[in-house]
Amino acid sequence: MSPTDCRILTALQEDSGQSLARLAEQVNMSHSACHRRVRALEDRKVITGYSARIDPAAVGLHLQAFVKIKLISQGRDAMDSFERAASGLEAILECHLMSGEDDYMLRVAARDLAHFDAIHRESLSRLPGVSAMHSSFSIRQIKPWTGYPVPRDG
Repeated sequence: MSPTDCRILTALQEDSGQSLARLAEQVNMSHSACHRRVRALEDRKVITGYSARIDPAAVGLHLQAFVKIKLISQGRDAMDSFERAASGLEAILECHLMSGEDDYMLRVAARDLAHFDAIHRESLSRLPGVSAMHSSFSIRQIKPWTGYPVPRDG
């Protein structure tokens, strides 16, 4: 990846809503050259989409939970079934297949403990093949995720 591509990616992660003209100026390119580079990054699936980062508390989600999942079996069918079901639940923000003791790590947002309890009882506990779940709650976010580090030298 070129240093210019890296500058584009960094700038877009800082503000994906900025105009193409502003982006081109920020990375010191012409509008048309910048547009071609952005399209090429999209075509190569380096850029997979655009979104806004929002404050979860502003939309009533004051609780962040991390849920460790162990499955009864690590067979392909069991894992595929779990992953399909987890992918379909709106309450699950992220689902990661893990190495180590636990099979999956989920990130869940809820309004409060009562809402998390409802999510746990009505959704998480019904996921197929689960043998154990352990939940931890974020007390306070220290460093928010703002994007991936992009090497400056390409």
